[in-house]
Amino acid sequence: MAATMTDLSRKRTRALSFAGLIVHNVAVKKVRLVLTSLAVAIGVLTVVTFSIVNHSLRESELAIMQTGRADFTIAQRGVSDLLNSNIDQATLARIAADRDIAAATGVLIGTVRLNADNPLFLEIGIRPDELANFGVNIVSGGAFAADATHQVMLGWRAAANLHAKVGDRIKIDTTSYRVVGLYSTGQALGDSGAMLPLVPFQAVQRQPGELTLVFVRLRPGADLGGVRTRIEREFPQLVTVRTATDFGRADRSLALINAADRGSEILAIVVGAVIVMTMMTMAFIERTKEFGLLAALGWPARRVIGMVVAEALTIGLLGAAGGVGLSFAATQIVGSLPELVGILHPVYTAAAFWRALYTAAAMSLLGGIYPAVRAARLSPLEALRRE
Repeated sequence: MAATMTDLSRKRTRALSFAGLIVHNVAVKKVRLVLTSLAVAIGVLTVVTFSIVNHSLRESELAIMQTGRADFTIAQRGVSDLLNSNIDQATLARIAADRDIAAATGVLIGTVRLNADNPLFLEIGIRPDELANFGVNIVSGGAFAADATHQVMLGWRAAANLHAKVGDRIKIDTTSYRVVGLYSTGQALGDSGAMLPLVPFQAVQRQPGELTLVFVRLRPGADLGGVRTRIEREFPQLVTVRTATDFGRADRSLALINAADRGSEILAIVVGAVIVMTMMTMAFIERTKEFGLLAALGWPARRVIGMVVAEALTIGLLGAAGGVGLSFAATQIVGSLPELVGILHPVYTAAAFWRALYTAAAMSLLGGIYPAVRAARLSPLEALRRE
């Protein structure tokens, strides 16, 4: 029993000594540690910030698509921006005539700078007789008239933000509107905007007879996939969207953002790995005598490799922590840009932090393998010759 406890004590001592050696080797060259960690942090900063911005923009697009109560949404294929989608009334009528479609609601969507707090205020043009199909619940007042040019309904969130109630007048762009009702859609973005009569809104936007999106609700028992396929075959200029993964087919800019996101991750890993490898190789050259001594003491190659790789991973972990911290500041700066206020709502998801961790780990592993192998293959005699 005593021998067993002694063996355990020795194992713990060796483990602590090994860990302590790694920490010592990392910390002994403080300037190099700071510079290498900073390089990893910048790579992680880029990847995490891109990931958060991309996720936020995708969620904003999805929020617009999910404003209505629908099984799927139809947009123009391959537009540069979702709000540039253009569908005419004749196409809407043909879609609505499909035997499996219970309702097809066409809306015109626009944005306007309302004030400094609402730089991208959402406007939705819709026929009043389609409000129920769209999933609108009027919580106060009533609906606007189909041909009313100065009536508006506010989402309950927008009303709260603007301190407006039924009967008040608000100015949107250059036009004064009377608030005739407050509504709820159960979707935050939709409830933060306004709804106007479709035809007058088309006139204001100078888009007569044009729609941005069509929200489709199917009949019970209809084959969702079959209807989507049929619509896209009959109308090749259109695309059906149900989930965030479908966005790339409708919004070309979002597809480009996704590609840039993936590209930045790969570039950050490659550049970070090169920097880590350069720094670790310099450390190897300076520590030739140390590695030769370890070989003379009988350290196996795998132990030497494990020590050097662990040092690289420690630097990577420090860089990951720094990069995540910097990404908080970066996303706040990006979100404050006038072009993105009201659109970018940073959400720090677990996926973004996992990307930070595996990006830093990939940099460290790829950058640490070469100097680790060189250190493991170094013989005591070669180390003495180099000295």
